[in-house]
Amino acid sequence: MDQSSKILILFAHPRFEMSRINRALLKDIRQLPGVTLHDLYEQYPDFNIDVEREKQLLSAHRIIIWHHPFYMYGAPALLKQWIDLVLEYGWAHGKGGDFLKDKLIFNALTSGGTREVYSPAGYNRFTVREFLAPFEQTAALCKMDYLPPFAVQGTHLLTAAQLANHASLYRTLLERLSRGDFRIDAMKRFPFLNDWLRQESGEETS
Repeated sequence: MDQSSKILILFAHPRFEMSRINRALLKDIRQLPGVTLHDLYEQYPDFNIDVEREKQLLSAHRIIIWHHPFYMYGAPALLKQWIDLVLEYGWAHGKGGDFLKDKLIFNALTSGGTREVYSPAGYNRFTVREFLAPFEQTAALCKMDYLPPFAVQGTHLLTAAQLANHASLYRTLLERLSRGDFRIDAMKRFPFLNDWLRQESGEETS
């Protein structure tokens, strides 16, 4: 398979075994062609990240996904450590740091709070996209193309049917990305990739 269609999911969840949402999202993902699921907490329980191995993985993939729960308005600690150690000056950014240039990247996240509470008028005062500004700027620093997030929100309220719908939507997203069946400019017009997918399928977006 051509490198341009390969997807690397950098999954970071310290309590994955207790997350029914993420278990559903990632069910059978390894079976999708062109998708590599890389569980950071499974690989590095001691936080001792193999930087060179991670660089090789990044170089071998065209599309990168930071997949994580939304903990205290950010990502779990191991993903932050991964960013700090792997995205080195002279490799990912700075002089000579062009190894990630033009790759696509975005966050796939789950949050207990609903979409409504992440707004200027809501309980959390800011949008999810505003809380993700450090990730977006990191992508810009590394000359990567940052896409809107894929978000599953209000996780504690989801019925089994709603969860299955989110899982199906995520799988559809991965399949379309793997096939190259997307236009970046169209995706960027939406606050979430969920909205883009639903618009593409003719569903109403909230």
